Amino acid sequence: MSSGHGTQPQRVTLSSLARQKAAGEPVVMVTAYDFPSARIADEVGVDLVLVGDSAANVVLGYESTVPVTVEELLVLTRAVRRGLRHPLLVADLPFGSYEASDLDAVHTAQRFVKEGGAEAVKLERGGSIVDRARAIVRAGIPVVGHVGLTPQAATAMGGYRAQGRTAEQAAQLIRDALELESAGCFAIVVEAVPAEVTALLAARLDCLTIGIGAGAATDGQVLVWHDLLGITEGHLARFVRSFADLRSGMVEGLTAYAGAVRAREFPQPEHTYPIEATELDDLRARLGVAGDRH
Repeated sequence: MSSGHGTQPQRVTLSSLARQKAAGEPVVMVTAYDFPSARIADEVGVDLVLVGDSAANVVLGYESTVPVTVEELLVLTRAVRRGLRHPLLVADLPFGSYEASDLDAVHTAQRFVKEGGAEAVKLERGGSIVDRARAIVRAGIPVVGHVGLTPQAATAMGGYRAQGRTAEQAAQLIRDALELESAGCFAIVVEAVPAEVTALLAARLDCLTIGIGAGAATDGQVLVWHDLLGITEGHLARFVRSFADLRSGMVEGLTAYAGAVRAREFPQPEHTYPIEATELDDLRARLGVAGDRH
């Protein structure tokens, strides 16, 4: 279980997460993509770090999560792995890497564990994906499910919009979650779902529930690193709360740096390295350059 900032957290495991749930202790999950972010998450003592396929939009510049590849996410997963000691590391399986067959799903999941250092993987949707989740669990790899707004299927859902807003939709969403739990998922992310629906869903599940835009009835919450720290430019989803405004500070700092370089105010002598006068004289002699004798 995690501790607050300034204390030494214990290593998070599936067992410790189950104890947190049983004790009613909220679970903290963040989506991060690189070594320095992982180090900070580790220092703060978050419980889970997700290397999400949202990296496609957030750090790689794609317009959606669909184009990101296994190889790209493996690079990011390895970077985060090197920065973590205590949180549980979860990796997203990217679109197209697990849907076709159980064999594809297990093979991709194994790569993220063996090559990326992930301790669990996450996949989206119910339906046939339940079979993929079951196959991965049977292969000995912990799985996180994902229901509600599932970005990999956003086009089929009519865009990035809340899910479960009709009784029929909500009932299917709850069925999907129950099937994912039955397949062996130890946790399920619930995204962009009305809080009342989430409450009904969470009450029917024994596994861990992690919300994002789904109200407070879940066992924990997850937000994207760049969103919660105020780095993301432009429109943010309704469910995002920025807990800092780092982008303004970054713009200010970079503007100041560019101005100092252009004004030849940087670097100053204190930013350079010395050389002994005798060595400099020797170098000048070798180059045939007259020395400055002032």
